[in-house]
Amino acid sequence: MGKKERYTRETATEAILLAKRDKGLTFDDIADSVGRHPVWVASAIMGQASMNGEEVQALVKCLDLDPSITSILQEIPLKGSLDERIPVDPLLYRFHEILQVYGTTMKAVIHEKFGDGIMSAIDFTMDIDKEENPAGDRVVVTLNGKFLPYKKW
Repeated sequence: MGKKERYTRETATEAILLAKRDKGLTFDDIADSVGRHPVWVASAIMGQASMNGEEVQALVKCLDLDPSITSILQEIPLKGSLDERIPVDPLLYRFHEILQVYGTTMKAVIHEKFGDGIMSAIDFTMDIDKEENPAGDRVVVTLNGKFLPYKKW
C-alpha cells in the first residue's frame, strides 16, 4: 500500500505479515521490540487485539511500516476471526476437534474443581511452547484464565 492509504484490519495484517517475512523476523523478535508477550503481539497483528500508541509505534519502527497503519491497529477490533463453519485448515481443525472430543471433559473437571462458572478469555494469558522429544517434538499450549463464578441473585 502506498503512503496515506487507508488500511482495513485485513490489509494491515497482510502488510505486517509481509514485512515480518521480508525482514526474516519472528513473533518473538517483534514482541521484544513492542514490549509484550509474543502470543499477544501475534494476536494484535492478526487483528484480535488493539495496540496503544507506544506499542504501534514500536511495531512500525521494527518492521519499517507505513505510519498510516497506526490508526487501524489502535481501534478496538471485532473479536473472533473464524466464521461458523468447521475450520478446514488442519491445525485449526485439530483445535476444533480437541473441543469436540474433550470440551465436555474440560467443563466437567473445571466445574468439579471450581464450581459453576467459566474461564475468562479477558483476564487471560496463553503460552505456546515447543518441547523437544526424541519421539517427535511436542506442541505445548497453556491457557491461563481467571475463574469467574456465576453470580446468584
